Amino acid sequence: MKRPNRLIILAGIVFTVLILLTLVAAPSGGRLNNGSTYNRAPEGYGAWYSYMQRSGAKIERWQRPSKDIESQKELITFLQVNPLPETNTLAEYELQKWVEKGNNLVILGVRDRATAAQFSTNHQTSAGKVKIDTTRRFRESLKPSEKIKPKVAAPTKQEVEPLLKDSFGLIVWQKQYGKGKVIYSITSHLAANAYQNERGNFAYLSQLVSDNNKRKIYVDEYLHGYKDKDIKKAQGEGDLFSYFIQKPIFAALIQAGVLLIVLVFGQRRFGKLATIQTPSLDNSQAYIQALAAVLQKADSSDFVVDMIGKEELLQLQQSLGLGNKNTITSDREDLLRAWQNKFGTSSDLETALELQSQKLQAQKRRLSEKALLTWLKTWKNLQSRAREATKNS
Repeated sequence: MKRPNRLIILAGIVFTVLILLTLVAAPSGGRLNNGSTYNRAPEGYGAWYSYMQRSGAKIERWQRPSKDIESQKELITFLQVNPLPETNTLAEYELQKWVEKGNNLVILGVRDRATAAQFSTNHQTSAGKVKIDTTRRFRESLKPSEKIKPKVAAPTKQEVEPLLKDSFGLIVWQKQYGKGKVIYSITSHLAANAYQNERGNFAYLSQLVSDNNKRKIYVDEYLHGYKDKDIKKAQGEGDLFSYFIQKPIFAALIQAGVLLIVLVFGQRRFGKLATIQTPSLDNSQAYIQALAAVLQKADSSDFVVDMIGKEELLQLQQSLGLGNKNTITSDREDLLRAWQNKFGTSSDLETALELQSQKLQAQKRRLSEKALLTWLKTWKNLQSRAREATKNS
């Protein structure tokens, strides 16, 4: 079975980690997507937006900063659903002059304090029964110190006109500014997807924003993170690269890329797997080496000379045609004579045989390691010459 390429495996691991990092680092929907007409979850407004389109209302999504709405020439209604707590009245203050010209601003999800009211209540309106799920109410009678103060300067104080309320406070109300008005809802879920079976909720919000279908409606999607292309480009979010370069994950991508390049150029890391071959064991060679080590340790050169000398004489005798390979039948003089007749001189052979003479053995002289190696080399040369001569004859 072919092993998978290690580079491919490593690259797969790196990209898997990057994908996981992207999923973890990417902003989740959460509050940012709460109230968006693109959101099909229970807290979204996708169903209400479709409801308005089917009813023939002139409705569009607005994907630019809220201040840009002032560029519209016709009178419109601007709907903001679930703005952040610190900005839920900011649009009112920024757009006051625009509202005074006759435009309407509708803000769903104004923060206020909880009351003793039941969480789920039903209220009768001209559009039908409206279900409200919150204990929060707006209470105009509270002392200024008890109210949640906005972080920006408030506009000229206007009279609060209740549109939907109970004994605990206001649920929906409005303020008049010149020819226009600002409508507030204490709950951001007034016509969320979760209330599709509460037809009065959808109809009631439609009634608040449409003004009898006399004006166009824009739903603010910019505050939910949706932007027109020119806005993205101006903010450095025109393409995927521009988006990533502003995110912490971009640094991780760079580091992963550098690591991958380093590993790729470390070619030895990605070569084919080298299988280590286990050397075959030669028992005879192992025995000879072990015996040689023992003899060297015991300084038994005389034993080596005796054993190797006999084997060399047998081989030489056979090469010269003087006997069989099992028994030494020729004496020293016969060997020297036969060698001299064949090669013309016998000095090397005489030197080799001298070490094996009875005289040296009687004196029990031991050869030095250097002399032993010289003797072995001499025999090697003699045997090589003898074999060569036999081959040529």
